[in-house]
Amino acid sequence: MASGKRILVTGPARSGKSEWAEHLALQSQQRVIYVATSQINPADLEWQARIAAHRQRRQETWDTLEVPVELAETLKAATSEECWLIDSLGTWLANCLEQSAIDWQETVEGLMTAIAAFPGTLIFVAEETGWGVVPAYPMGRTFRDRLGTLTRRIGAITDVTYLVVAGYAIDLSALGTPVPVEGSNPKSRNITTS
Repeated sequence: MASGKRILVTGPARSGKSEWAEHLALQSQQRVIYVATSQINPADLEWQARIAAHRQRRQETWDTLEVPVELAETLKAATSEECWLIDSLGTWLANCLEQSAIDWQETVEGLMTAIAAFPGTLIFVAEETGWGVVPAYPMGRTFRDRLGTLTRRIGAITDVTYLVVAGYAIDLSALGTPVPVEGSNPKSRNITTS
């Protein structure tokens, strides 16, 4: 895997997306920095079990950073010899969910700038939350909409985007045609219409 590559791995819950992202990080043959975005809540035992499972799967040689909020700022510390795995955008977004629409937009723009300047390999894991019913509560709709928009913007600037479903990784970049995103320069592909 070449230095400077950007990858998005997305999929529903328990699909294998984190495992696929971890596999890609290993394949990079670079020093891996695992960026965990979740916040530890000692009262939530089920969440603690999920975090423990993720920790057990990680390679002992990987460095782990716990970054619940300041993701863009943290990415500035990377070198071209490193592969950073961000797991996940959904938990990072949940930590920023109280931000106003204007503050959130500034946060996203800061992240997009950090991604553009990132010198090494960068792998994002993102949850797919928009395939189900419309959430009944405003905060749920805000989360779903912000995550969908964020993954779409990141997908537009990645080299490869994978969808992981039922334990299978599908390279959407090879199979699909990117939909233009306002304010971005989507990957060019030969598009024919008949």
